[in-house]
Amino acid sequence: MSSRQWAIRAAVPLLVAVGLVVPRASAASLNGAAPYQDPSLPVPTRVADLMSRMTLDEKLGQMTQAERGSVSNSDVTTYRLGSVLSGGGSAPSPNTAASWADMYDGFQNAALATPLGIPILYGADAVHGHNNVVGATIFPHNIGLGATRDPALVERVGRAVAEEVSGTGIDWDFAPCLCVARNDRWGRTYESFGETPELPSSMATIVTGLQGATLNGPASVLATAKHYVGDGGTTGGVDQGDTQLSEADLRAIHLPPFRAAVERGVGSVMTSFSSWNGARLHGHQYLITTVLKGELGFSGFVVSDWNGIDQIDGAPGTSALDVRTAVNAGIDMVMVPTTWRQFIDLLRAEVQAGRVTTARVDDAVRRILTKKFELGLFEKPLTDRSYTSTVGSAAHRALAREAVAKSQVVLKNAGNVLPLARGGKIFVAGRSADNIGNQSGGWTISWQGSSGNITPGTTILQGIRNSAGSGTTVTYSQDGTGIDSSYRVAVAVVGETPYAEGQGDRPGSLGLDAVDLNTIANLRASGVPVVVVLVSGRPLDVASQLSGWNALVAAWLPGTEGQGVADVLFGTTPPTGKLPVTWMSSASQQPINSGDGKTPLFPYGFGLTYGQADSSPPTAPGTPVASAVTSSSATLTWAASSDDVGVTGYDMVRVQGSTETTVATSATPSATVTGLAAGTSYTLAVYARDAAGNRSPRSGTVSVTTSGGGQTGGCTATATVQSQWSTGYVIQVAVTNTGTTSLTGWGVTFTLPPGHAVTGSWNVTMTTSGQAVTARNAAHNGSLAPGASTSFGFQATRPTGDTRLPSGYACG
Repeated sequence: MSSRQWAIRAAVPLLVAVGLVVPRASAASLNGAAPYQDPSLPVPTRVADLMSRMTLDEKLGQMTQAERGSVSNSDVTTYRLGSVLSGGGSAPSPNTAASWADMYDGFQNAALATPLGIPILYGADAVHGHNNVVGATIFPHNIGLGATRDPALVERVGRAVAEEVSGTGIDWDFAPCLCVARNDRWGRTYESFGETPELPSSMATIVTGLQGATLNGPASVLATAKHYVGDGGTTGGVDQGDTQLSEADLRAIHLPPFRAAVERGVGSVMTSFSSWNGARLHGHQYLITTVLKGELGFSGFVVSDWNGIDQIDGAPGTSALDVRTAVNAGIDMVMVPTTWRQFIDLLRAEVQAGRVTTARVDDAVRRILTKKFELGLFEKPLTDRSYTSTVGSAAHRALAREAVAKSQVVLKNAGNVLPLARGGKIFVAGRSADNIGNQSGGWTISWQGSSGNITPGTTILQGIRNSAGSGTTVTYSQDGTGIDSSYRVAVAVVGETPYAEGQGDRPGSLGLDAVDLNTIANLRASGVPVVVVLVSGRPLDVASQLSGWNALVAAWLPGTEGQGVADVLFGTTPPTGKLPVTWMSSASQQPINSGDGKTPLFPYGFGLTYGQADSSPPTAPGTPVASAVTSSSATLTWAASSDDVGVTGYDMVRVQGSTETTVATSATPSATVTGLAAGTSYTLAVYARDAAGNRSPRSGTVSVTTSGGGQTGGCTATATVQSQWSTGYVIQVAVTNTGTTSLTGWGVTFTLPPGHAVTGSWNVTMTTSGQAVTARNAAHNGSLAPGASTSFGFQATRPTGDTRLPSGYACG
C-alpha cells in the first residue's frame, strides 16, 4: 500500500480493540493501525476485528442500501450506510463516465469519513453493458447472448462490462439475470439466456468475467445472480407473479443456474419479487437460508430487490413485519431506495425487541464486510480512472459487434436470398432500422428504454450501408413507401419498441402491430423479395405472415453495434446463432417450451446457416378433425406441422383409392372445404408445405359425410374439444337432425388414433371395436325433431406427448 493510501487511512479515527487476539504482529499493527486495516491479515481476521468495534447502528447501516437520488454524502456519513445504488436511469448530470466517477468518489469519501472508515458498495444495473451511462458499449441482451451458445464469448463480454463499470467507480453489478424464461408473455424474457436450465447455467461464465479471477484483481466487480428463484416461471408470464410448481420442478428447472453461479463464487444473490406457490420469495427462509446458503453453500450476501420487502405483508409501505420476516428469512442487505431511514428505525426496534437476533444481524454484516474486504475496497476505495477511457472504447465495441453477429438466428431463407449481394439497389424499411433506442431495448439509458438516438452507436441501417459499399444504392423509407420493382431486395427491420419489467408483459397478442404489418405489406406489393429482420426481446407470433416473407432473421435486441446484424445479412460473418427459446406457432400455445409436446413454428435450438440446402420436408400434420359439417361444406382442424425453415401452408386433399384431389389450401392449421355434394361421404387428409417447396408426409385421414340437403332424413355430428392435456382429452359431440322428418334413433361413428382408449362417456351407449367407436343414443335423447339437437360426450386417454384427436365423425 502506498504512503498516500496510508495517509487517507490516518485521517480516520482509529479505535483500539480491547482484549482482541491477533494471530501475529503485522507491520500495520506495529504502526498503530487497527488489525482490520491491515491487508496482510486474513479476511476473516479483519472482519472479526472490525465487527468487534461496531455499534448496533453501524451494523444496521451496513445492511441498508439507499438510492442516490434520496441520499446525500452527509447522510452516508451520519447513518454509516453500507451501500448506495443507481436505479434504472438514475445518473449524474452530465451523464458521462467522468461524472459517474466523480459522483462515486464523493459518496465513497463520505463513507471513509465515518469513525471506522468502512467503504460503501455502489450498485448499478449494468445488465447488457454499463447501460445507464451515455456513450457506454451496449451489448446484446441476454436472450441474444444465449443464442450464441458461446460461454467463452459471454465471459469476455462480462470482462469488458467490468472494465467500463470500474472506470466509473461502480464496484457492484446487479447482473447476471439467471432466470429460466418459460413464458414469452413475460416482459423480462429478454433478460434470460434461454428457456432450459442448461443454457443459463452454461452462461454463468459471465460471473467470472465480471468478478475476474479474484475479487481484488484488476477491474473486479461484484456480480449478482438474480432473481432467486423461479421468476421466469410465473403463471401466465406475469411479472412479479406466482410460480406454481412442485419443489422437484422448481429445483430441476429454476435452481441449476444459481448453483452454477455459486460454484463460480458469485458475490451476491438478489431475491425475486415473485412468489412460489403463493409465498413471497423475499420472506422465504427455506429457499434463502436452507437451500441457497445451506445446501448450495453460498457464502456471499443476499440483497433484496427494489422495495421488495414491502410486498411481504401485502400492505403498501415498509412495516415491522416486512423487515423482520425478510431479515430472518436470510436477506442480508435491504434495498430501500427512499425509505431507508424508516427501515433502520424498524430494524433497530425489531432487534431490541428480540424479534431479530443479534446473531442474525452479525451474520448479515459479516457476509457484507467479507465481500468489501475481498474486493480490496479498504485499500483501493476510489475510482481507478485508468479504466475510464474504456467506456465505449473501440475494442469493446468490436467485441459487441462480434457478439451481435453470433447472436443472429436465420429462421427462413427461401431461394437463398441471404446473404445479400453487393451492387444494384437495396430498399430498407421499418421503424427499427435506423433507431439505436429500439435496437437496444429496455434498460438502456433509462429504466424502460426509449426510441431514438439515445446513445452513440451504429444503427442496423448504417451497418447495411457500410456493408453494401459505394457500388450499391441503399434507399431507406421508414414505412416502406417509394419502393418499386427496380430494387433487388427489400429489408424490413421491425419488431418491438423498448420496454422493461411490468410494462413489457403481453397477455394478449404477441404479433407485430399494424404499423409494422403495413410496412411489410408496402414492400411485398412491389414484388421484390422481402427479408424481415425482427428486433424483439422474445419470439413473436408471425406464423400467419411467414409464407409471404422470403427470409426471416431474429436479431433480438442487439445493442449499439448494429453493424453485427449487417455482417450476417451480407455474409461477412456466417450465421451460427441457435434459438435459445422455442418459437411459437401461435400465441395460444404459450407457454411453449422444449419437450412439452407442443408443435412449434421453429424448435428450440433451430438456426440456419448459409448454403444449407433445404431438402427436409415438414413433419406430417395431425389427423384432421371435422366439424360444422353441412350439405355442402365441412371445417377441418389439425395439429400444426413443424419444419426447419417454417411451414408456409397446407393442402387439403380428397382421397379416392390411389387418387388425390386438392380441395382447399390454408396458411393455418384449419380450413373449411366447400363445394361438397349433399349426402356424400368424403375421405380427406392434409399435407404441409415449406418455403423450399418440400411437402410433408400425408396426415391421417378423416371421413366426412355431408347432410342430405333436400332429403327427408339425416343428421350431423360436430365434435368440440372441451379440454385436453398431455395424456388425455374430453370431447363433446353435438348431434343435429338436418332432415325434414323426426328421428327416432341415431348413431355416430368415429375413429380413435392408435394407442387411444375411451375411459368414460355420457348421454350415449358406446361400443368399440379396435379403434372404431360407435355411439348410440340413450333412451332419453333418441327422438329429435327436424332442426333439433342433442349432445353426448366422452373422455379418452392417449400416450404422453401424442397430440392427435379422434376423427371421422359420421351420423346416421
